[in-house]
Amino acid sequence: MVDDSTAAAVLPGLCAYCGAPAGGIAVCAACARALPWNAPACRGCAMPVAAPEQALCAECAADPPPFDAAFAAFRFEPPVQQAVHGLKYEARFHFGRMLGRLMAQRLAARPEPLPELLIPVPLHRRRLARRGYNQALLLARELAAVLALRVEAGAARRCRATADQIGQSRRERRHNMQGAFVVERPLAGLHVALLDDVMTTGATLGELARACRAAGAARVEAWVAARVV
Repeated sequence: MVDDSTAAAVLPGLCAYCGAPAGGIAVCAACARALPWNAPACRGCAMPVAAPEQALCAECAADPPPFDAAFAAFRFEPPVQQAVHGLKYEARFHFGRMLGRLMAQRLAARPEPLPELLIPVPLHRRRLARRGYNQALLLARELAAVLALRVEAGAARRCRATADQIGQSRRERRHNMQGAFVVERPLAGLHVALLDDVMTTGATLGELARACRAAGAARVEAWVAARVV
């Protein structure tokens, strides 16, 4: 495996993992097949399930999440874990192109209608100023380019700075996210998808879904590149 910082960043036509020709996705077909794809998975929370015919996990069947459906392209495992971290913390944007295009390939094959609007999970203005970019928006632009979706980065705003959620329990994460988002435009009757890089407990996406419901959204889906399992 070649070093991704040289192969994909300097030579964007090469696979980030083996250096073989990869076109515009930054990963060759052989390495893509070896990635930790998240299938089959619960349609409610995107956790892996035992068989494709199992629509919902036991937890979602007993206590449905705030969104109508969830999709995660991958499990949050190597090498996808390193790709997400590279995009999120190191501005390795070729990983955003790779993850976004691979997500789009899977979503294009789904039988259900695609949403009318794609909303990337917003960062608080202070965190955005420190990082310089929103990784969810970068992923959204890749999906939009392939799936012809409308992206509205300004549809929602993170109105409250929240503590880092690493190490927090499900209950702590949900409490931490309460009231963190406001939807800036009416969503009456719309089918929307919320997009983030990773889902751990679903607290962030769940709180944004509630804000979208309050703005009138008819259907809300949660999409992520990777699901912590």
